[in-house]
Amino acid sequence: MLTLLAIAVIVWLVFGYFAYGRWVARQFQLDDANETPANKINDGEDYVPTRPFYLFGQHFSAIAAAGPIAGPIIACLAFGWLPCLLWIALGVVLIGAVHDFSALASSVRHGAQSIAEITRDKLGGKAGRALMAFIWIALVYVAVAFTDITAGTFVAGDESLIGETTFNPGGAVAMASVLYLGLSILLGIVERFLKPPLWLSTIIFVPATFALSYVGTQYSDVLMFSHQTWAVLILLYCIVASMMPVWALLQPRGYLGGFVLYAAIAVGVIGIFFGGYEIQQPAFKSFDVGGMTGMLFPFLFVTIACGACSGFHGLVCSGTTSKQIDKESHTRPIGYGGMLAEGFVAFIALVTVMIAFGDSLVGPDGKNLPAGKIYGNGIGNFLSLIIGQENLKFAVTFGAMAFSTFVFDTLDVTMRLGRYLVQELIGIPGKVGAVIGTLITVALPFGLIFLAKPGSYIEFWTLFGASNQLLAALTLLSITVWLYKARKRIAFTLLPMLFVLTITLWALTMIVIGNFQATNWYDIKLINGVMSLALIALAIFLVVKGLLKLREQRDDDFSQSKEVFAEV
Repeated sequence: MLTLLAIAVIVWLVFGYFAYGRWVARQFQLDDANETPANKINDGEDYVPTRPFYLFGQHFSAIAAAGPIAGPIIACLAFGWLPCLLWIALGVVLIGAVHDFSALASSVRHGAQSIAEITRDKLGGKAGRALMAFIWIALVYVAVAFTDITAGTFVAGDESLIGETTFNPGGAVAMASVLYLGLSILLGIVERFLKPPLWLSTIIFVPATFALSYVGTQYSDVLMFSHQTWAVLILLYCIVASMMPVWALLQPRGYLGGFVLYAAIAVGVIGIFFGGYEIQQPAFKSFDVGGMTGMLFPFLFVTIACGACSGFHGLVCSGTTSKQIDKESHTRPIGYGGMLAEGFVAFIALVTVMIAFGDSLVGPDGKNLPAGKIYGNGIGNFLSLIIGQENLKFAVTFGAMAFSTFVFDTLDVTMRLGRYLVQELIGIPGKVGAVIGTLITVALPFGLIFLAKPGSYIEFWTLFGASNQLLAALTLLSITVWLYKARKRIAFTLLPMLFVLTITLWALTMIVIGNFQATNWYDIKLINGVMSLALIALAIFLVVKGLLKLREQRDDDFSQSKEVFAEV
């Protein structure tokens, strides 16, 4: 049963890329004769023409963070695996990959502008500022949720190994992850100044990346800090990383992180096809499992989040990746293909909980284990099929390190994007603007981390998922307006936009009601309720602006839009 499901998913994703993805790409009339922003500007900092394989790794690791892993696991535990599988498969091909590719292609055609700048051009200055505010709030929740998850991983790690008194699971993951960041900086320096062939760097640095899991197990007692200390250190790292040139950390870290992802996928495939595992979890549980977010409609969709569709990806596409696209034809494999690969990551994460027995999912406190630990256990067990059960300690450390690596890759990208947004809003360029933008962006996450209890990411997760997917809908709204003015087909962006918009506004409304009806209010619930209201108001404003724009003199901007589209 599991093998047949995996074959069906793989066939569907391949069909999506070569059939539907190719059709979507034709709507944008990609032309390698057009000079991309990376080649026009090429400042050696943010605008750098990058080889597609290198860029794919960076892009893939930036978008594939905790979302496509934690989301499917949390949703499966709540609703069963079948609705999760259906939404991941259909959503990633018809909505998520279309969103990512469209955001990337439109940004490249608009001088590598962010999606907020494109919205300002198409819907007006007020709409652009409203979307910037929306994006900024969404980024804050990305930073808070992922920082809390990573800090928790560094403290506790995998509870199945805690009994070993000479080994600290969390410390092993922390050591491996910190060394991974140092190795990434070293690769960036080597690539920048020594300029070796990419194959040579790959065969040296990629094996070294995997060796760090073993090093972490040998020095697991060196980096042993509290949850809050780790949260502060992670945010401080994000401040520094967001202001470093892309060649120094973003590109090399993303490239190495891509191989960690590739390895996790390969190990997952081996486990699925050769592990002999059977499905243990029920296919379906209930349409309402109780609690504020227990309704399958709409919370299944926003809980799975990035595994099927993610507005954060649009920020990566238009904020960093579009500045590194060498040729327009590269946008389909990186944009559309990258999201399909993330969908498969989500499927593997779903399998790690599908095959788990009930007792193995419960911690000493009687509650479900965190999603990162369930994933680490699953990947570790898959890897032990290859390297032997006696090496389970290393295998599980690798699985947990892979999870934290994905999160790390996204955290500093989040801070960099937040810095870009604030710089656009305050209009201060250069290093001074970068410092101000970074400090403003990190201030609220710092405050929320100190207010929230350790492990409170679950309090933010549903709101993060809803804001994330609502951002995808608003991105598709801007792209639909652009395509409509250029007299191009719009159904492939309009219909996904309407579906995601409806689901996410529904979810946010229920979150507002649930938080404000809580009998014991506390700061986090109050903040979540207020932020949800703000997101709803901003989204409604943007939708109204989009509808009014389409009604106003449909042909006024036709010539200009067509010129931008064709890049003549």
